[in-house]
Amino acid sequence: QVRLVESGGGAVEAGGSLRLSCTVSGLTFRDSAMGWFRQTQGQARELVSCINSRGGLTYAPDSMKDRFTISRDNSRNTMYLQMNLLKTDDTATYYCAAARIGWWYPVQCDPEDFGYWGQGTQVTVSS
Repeated sequence: QVRLVESGGGAVEAGGSLRLSCTVSGLTFRDSAMGWFRQTQGQARELVSCINSRGGLTYAPDSMKDRFTISRDNSRNTMYLQMNLLKTDDTATYYCAAARIGWWYPVQCDPEDFGYWGQGTQVTVSS
């Protein structure tokens, strides 16, 4: 059974930082592209960043590139998201996701491309 477990969420003041982790079991982590998404109530799930199976390629929307850094440690079956200079608009539930392939050419990272999802971790940024 595939399991993705996020951790590291919480409450932080604007300007602060958080580091999210996603630990994966039940699949060959080193063969899977991974991604972080976020969602607020009533809104579509939004890509934060994604990373290829080996960790050498990443993709993120322009609005996410400056403050969010994705990484992974295949020896630990864990992916990370370092979030800096957090804003109140970053308040959301953050989800990690695993794909069934290592990457896409051209890069995609749409929610539909990921077959496995975690339960989410809440990030709340206060002013």
